[in-house]
Amino acid sequence: MATLDDGPSVPRAVPATFFRGRRIRPEPAPAGAKPGWLRVRAPGSAGYRRLKRLVREQGLHTVCEEANCPNIGECWHHGTATFMILGSVCTRACAYCNVEHGRPGPVDPGEPARVAEAVRTLDLDHAVITSVDRDDLADGGAGIFADTVTAIRSLSPDCRVETLVPDFGGSAAALDAVLAAGPDVLNHNLETVRGQYRRARPGGGYDRALRLLEHARRHRPAVATKSGIMVGLGETWDELLAALADLRQAGCDIVTIGQYLRPSPAHLPVARYYHPDEFAALDRAAAALGFGHVESGPLVRSSYHAHEQADAVAAVTRVTG
Repeated sequence: MATLDDGPSVPRAVPATFFRGRRIRPEPAPAGAKPGWLRVRAPGSAGYRRLKRLVREQGLHTVCEEANCPNIGECWHHGTATFMILGSVCTRACAYCNVEHGRPGPVDPGEPARVAEAVRTLDLDHAVITSVDRDDLADGGAGIFADTVTAIRSLSPDCRVETLVPDFGGSAAALDAVLAAGPDVLNHNLETVRGQYRRARPGGGYDRALRLLEHARRHRPAVATKSGIMVGLGETWDELLAALADLRQAGCDIVTIGQYLRPSPAHLPVARYYHPDEFAALDRAAAALGFGHVESGPLVRSSYHAHEQADAVAAVTRVTG
């Protein structure tokens, strides 16, 4: 029992068991120290500071910040950002993603207009719009996606719009609502190989992701389709090649391939780091399958060089179409 002579009690430090809605994982990281080719400079250019200020003033979210993207300094310096609509809390807890998991707040009907105003203020040529998963909404948030595309078109008619969508729980009607708004690129990331799906993305489905891309290609062939894969979760080389072949079979035009980086001890550990030469080999393998554009490298993320990716596919379409 404490007495007056014991002095003030000091609470014991309790080990954290959760991080951003996810339980801390006990698995070790077999990959070891991060190699030199994955190191980037800390952001701080004038362009980066300008975009950061605008995002704060407009009350917006970006996946660049939420996902700890290593390219945020480069992209924001050039005035390119991926706007994350429908809040910053996700109803799913994918084991690789840094976005907070929990119960999202209400939908903000004014968000599409604010995103459109930010796109106009930045004078963007290519805007990327993504979102958290909103399994709590009947349409998975598709209506806000469509409203955002429409709002951007109204204020910036020459801006190309890319939508990086969730799977909408497999709803074709929700996907059609987004496609009807007329995005230039429909992006949905496969993320990993079939054998890693249950472990890494338990709320999604490998075949569901492929069906989404195939549906977009079949119903809106003028809209370029795009997907991305992470490496380093424990997949084999043959599994990677099979995933690329599946994406191409689904009609995917653009594919991005990048290294998985563990956001925190609450996320899956990195099984291994791929060498730049291996990314070059994956680039060649994907190109041989017939993708219109391949972006493969250690720091590549879904929206990295998004403008150039769309330019490349548009050029191929003009030549072959």
